[in-house]
Amino acid sequence: MNLSDLRVFVSAARRPSLGAAALELHLTPSAVSKALKRLEDSLGKPLFDRSAKQLVLNDSGQLLLARAQTLLALADQAKADLMGERAAVDSRVAGPAILLWRHGQMLSQALRAYPEASLRMQAMFEDEALAALLRGDINAAIVTGDVIEGRGEHWSDEWQVTPLGSVTLHLVAGQRHPLVRSLQVEGIAPLLEADTAQVLAHDFACPSRSLFCGVQRGARSDGWRDDQLPRKIRYWTDDLQLLLSLVKSGEALAYLPDFALADPELRRIHVTDCAFECVEQVALVWNHVKASAWQRELAASLAGYNS
Repeated sequence: MNLSDLRVFVSAARRPSLGAAALELHLTPSAVSKALKRLEDSLGKPLFDRSAKQLVLNDSGQLLLARAQTLLALADQAKADLMGERAAVDSRVAGPAILLWRHGQMLSQALRAYPEASLRMQAMFEDEALAALLRGDINAAIVTGDVIEGRGEHWSDEWQVTPLGSVTLHLVAGQRHPLVRSLQVEGIAPLLEADTAQVLAHDFACPSRSLFCGVQRGARSDGWRDDQLPRKIRYWTDDLQLLLSLVKSGEALAYLPDFALADPELRRIHVTDCAFECVEQVALVWNHVKASAWQRELAASLAGYNS
């Protein structure tokens, strides 16, 4: 039994077929099949129930999977710690696309000390990201506080939570939007203010599901309180880039996180008589038991950015 075959086994255990595992590992299906056969021969028993090219773990496979993940994590941890900054770190961070957008640059800066490192940012809704962390598919997940407080089915006692600050949602419009033009008396005003009557006279764009957890919530998906201030939502899209393009073009208003305002084409509109504000706490979740030195440094760097 060797580590290379164990890596193939762990990948195959997570995938529905040899082909899918081969694609993930950049191997041929034949090479994956041979690695699994070597591992089964060395253990003296099958690890999968095979039918119609599907791979389903049997009881022996289930027992080995948890041990294999621990062995591989320890091997990676030892290699990374021994090699230090020369380690070819494969950093895998997952979370909602909107949070990766916010923290992507910070992640890349935090890994600058490791010139051989690669950074994979995988867009997943929060529960999916935590499930991937539990399986060992990723090194860390970026999620909001509600998920952390819930401590759902995918939570582990080995995980550590590093706060990354908060996200406040604001009403946002494109520079060409009629409301922006009407509020700008001369030049570019530092703060655009409007009352709810002015705001609700215009069309909105909204996702049909939460950009954080992915739950289908309709008009409540972006955090705006439609029960208090019902809007005319003309455009529905779960594609963040399409949503932004609708706002930038001046077609619609949207309720978006504060960091979106770094885009010079977008303006915040302060609603003077709005009684609510949507704020989300954000954190990095990672396994402190299996973490290598670079992962601890990554968490510390990200925390430092937000201190």
